[in-house]
Amino acid sequence: MPFFSAFGFEEIAREGGRMAFLRARGSSNHHDLGLLALGPSAPRPPRGATGLYHLAWEVPTIDDLAAAAEVLSQEGALVGASDHGATKSLYGQDPDGNEFEVMWMVPRDQWGEFEGQAPIAPLDLERELARFGQATSSRPN
Repeated sequence: MPFFSAFGFEEIAREGGRMAFLRARGSSNHHDLGLLALGPSAPRPPRGATGLYHLAWEVPTIDDLAAAAEVLSQEGALVGASDHGATKSLYGQDPDGNEFEVMWMVPRDQWGEFEGQAPIAPLDLERELARFGQATSSRPN
């Protein structure tokens, strides 16, 4: 299973063996993301150069975050996990070495002291699943 499936993307098309076009779950767009594989020998941008610094996807439930952790782990792409209080985050790396975040937001009425804070602490995903699991969503239906 390709790493992008961890975010709920489906592959729409592959062109020339190097381009992939992906659609996000529930999207009415033809594609939401286009990826171009440059390979491991592509030069890295120099420090301080213009480029992508941070890319994040929000998943609707903590269960979805746990599923993403499993897929990213299986793909060897999981490079970190953090508890930011109001959000729970996984960090991954795509095949070209670009880092990204997959996060779940705690329901707003449970932010408490984290309303004005964004700590960086280790993520205990099992504890968070026990607390928020079973399709608890941060967004009203």
